[in-house]
Amino acid sequence: MNSDKKGRSLQPRVPMPCQPAHERVGNFDEVALGYSREDAMREASRCLQCKKPKCVKGCPVEVQIPQFIAALAKGDVESAYRTLRETNSLPAVCGRVCPQENQCEGACILGAKGQPVAIGRLERYAADTYMALDACDQLTGRPECPLIDPDLKVACIGSGPSSLTVAGYLSSRGFKVTVYEALHELGGVLVYGIPEFRLPKSDIVEKEIAALRQQEVEFVTNWVGGRTFSIDDLFAEGYKAVFIGVGAGLPRFLDIPGENLVGVFSANEYLTRVNLGRAYGFPDYDTPVYRGREVTVFGGGNVAMDAARTALRLGAESVRIVYRRTRDEMPARLEELEHAEEEGVRLELLAAPLGFKGDADGRLTAVTLQRMELGEPDASGRRSPRPVEGAVYDLPTDLAVIAVGTRPNPILLEATPGLTLDRRGYIAVDEATGMTSIPGVYAGGDIVTGAATVILAMGAGRRAAKDIEARLRPAT
Repeated sequence: MNSDKKGRSLQPRVPMPCQPAHERVGNFDEVALGYSREDAMREASRCLQCKKPKCVKGCPVEVQIPQFIAALAKGDVESAYRTLRETNSLPAVCGRVCPQENQCEGACILGAKGQPVAIGRLERYAADTYMALDACDQLTGRPECPLIDPDLKVACIGSGPSSLTVAGYLSSRGFKVTVYEALHELGGVLVYGIPEFRLPKSDIVEKEIAALRQQEVEFVTNWVGGRTFSIDDLFAEGYKAVFIGVGAGLPRFLDIPGENLVGVFSANEYLTRVNLGRAYGFPDYDTPVYRGREVTVFGGGNVAMDAARTALRLGAESVRIVYRRTRDEMPARLEELEHAEEEGVRLELLAAPLGFKGDADGRLTAVTLQRMELGEPDASGRRSPRPVEGAVYDLPTDLAVIAVGTRPNPILLEATPGLTLDRRGYIAVDEATGMTSIPGVYAGGDIVTGAATVILAMGAGRRAAKDIEARLRPAT
């Protein structure tokens, strides 16, 4: 057992209870089961309570991590929850899907000699355990609700994590917020992108949105920014500020022969059908799903893991993830990668697709792969893959899911004159405030950064909300 500089023994962190792999591949229930009270208190007691906590600097929404963990170590869930809510609008979500290992936990001092404190797991425990007294308490950590000022009107376009953060922050401070969503259901990527087995919708996402409704946030579904309404329309209706949080919803493809064969899907369509359309419950739900026996997923990030693990749960006999680098270079969270491997997903590494093959009816039968190798490191230290001459082979597959990234949907962007975009086609903003080139219009999340994490989107929403408050209600 390791010890710190003061000679204190460093206990290993408390493992997260999970459904056994052989059971969970047959259902869409949440994989991680959560800490018990005893587990949480034991894990919280590992925190060193550093005088200069690096973990806080690693958190995009500035959660005061030592304080909430100290409260949990005493068994005081209420105080822990209140501390979380001071800066984090969605702690139950963040505790499940945020890459803590690269942020708060990655900065934890304990990680230098042992295992960092399981900050994400403790955040989840506090959020799940504490039953808010009412919506105001759930949103703000305080039982008092401010009166909503109908003249302080703010509109959010899109209902993903960045917009929900703006709505939560401003509504808890008396602003009247309306959220416009293009789809029929609220939550953005939290609903259509992340599977139920990682983020339960009714228990977590719907609860957060219900609390916002009680805080007088208005939600309008089936309204498409740039088609149903414009940003100028919103200002004409009296909104004082507009936040754009529409994500980056258009898929990228491989641009190889055969992508139009029956059985080739983008991860966007595949996961949206299963998650938002509840296709995993067909025929109880109307949305059908394409079920493959031999499934191949292309990509190495969290979306690829979600697609692969979803295919297993839908009855696939074999699922492979094709990635052109090695396992060490895969950008997915290690926990998600390990869960996928435990469940039976196989990795086809150092391989790149050349084209899809189909039968006489236009149905996918195989993918042709090029064997790759890693070259010498470039200036950044990253080794680029290069083809191995003559090493080409076919991999049988009847369902292919392409998870190689997304790009911005141009509908709202093209309908908004004066909105400056960057060279990649995303919205350009002031990094400190989230303000766009149009006064009073803010943006954050994937529509600014490209595909990123939930917590980074929330951080952008928080920065924008703080600036909106400062501009519309200046300190006297």
